Amino acid sequence: MSSQPPRPAPLPVVAEVVRSGFVECRHRGSVVVLDADGSTALAIGDVESPIYPRSANKPMQAAGMLHSGLDLQGELLALATASHSGEDFHVAGVRRILTAAGLTEDDLRCPPDWPADEAARDALVRAGGGPARVTMNCSGKHAAMLATCVAAGWPTQTYLDPGHPLQKAIRESVERLAAEKVAHTGVDGCGAPLFALSLTGLARAFQAMVRAPEGSPEARLVAAVRAHPAYTSGSTRDEAALIGATPGLFAKGGAEACYAAALPDGRTVALKIEDGGQRARPVVMAAALRRLGVTNPVVEAQAYAVLTGGGVPVGEVRAVGF
Repeated sequence: MSSQPPRPAPLPVVAEVVRSGFVECRHRGSVVVLDADGSTALAIGDVESPIYPRSANKPMQAAGMLHSGLDLQGELLALATASHSGEDFHVAGVRRILTAAGLTEDDLRCPPDWPADEAARDALVRAGGGPARVTMNCSGKHAAMLATCVAAGWPTQTYLDPGHPLQKAIRESVERLAAEKVAHTGVDGCGAPLFALSLTGLARAFQAMVRAPEGSPEARLVAAVRAHPAYTSGSTRDEAALIGATPGLFAKGGAEACYAAALPDGRTVALKIEDGGQRARPVVMAAALRRLGVTNPVVEAQAYAVLTGGGVPVGEVRAVGF
């Protein structure tokens, strides 16, 4: 009779869904908060086992591209870190990156997709369009990867191969900033290599980026995201609102409810909702930031997601354990 490995202990509940005074759902997860000196101020759940940070890795990936010769500034550099909504300004920015590198949308290897933004998607349907690579949410990262290959003299056709010089350089950047080795390499939803880190490693990486010397690739990237948060996400997205309302905040969310954010003094939060429930992600981040003393109207609004019944508020999604 074969023995089964022991089941891991359940992660703690970090958010509750309360409807009409009754808890109808719970989200479990893990949260780590680093103090400005890098010490762990708070650890909830498992913050040392590897996870896929998904698009929360994009800032480290973009840093690796800058170190490899990518030359982007301002909103286009912010777009290189994006999980964008496919709005017109996102699509135009991706095309600008490609054109400057002497490339076209046909060179992108991300899969075709609809814009994530509902209004942009509706406009595309009305115009008779359909899913395209350029409107896929990761096309900014892919365009920047291609531009890096052109700058470095690397082949563009195979830029997603984990053995490609670009992906090796990106992996080195991720490991350097996180101060740990990649635990596993997978394939992200966009087709690019995906590097697994611990939640603490993800937090260390964001902290390293906000504390990077002025003028360094990391500092340039952080400044671009702070100045152009809508290019990194979208004009109606919660990440853009949080960055815009919180002076000096550097943040990036990812699929399956990953999220990391660093304050200018180096205090950093990284979280993962175990079931991938995105509705809990901004709520838990807001609770962690409030614990750090961050208060503004957006933090307060995101701390509770309103539930409706019959068109009127009847409950909320709220954080637990903070």
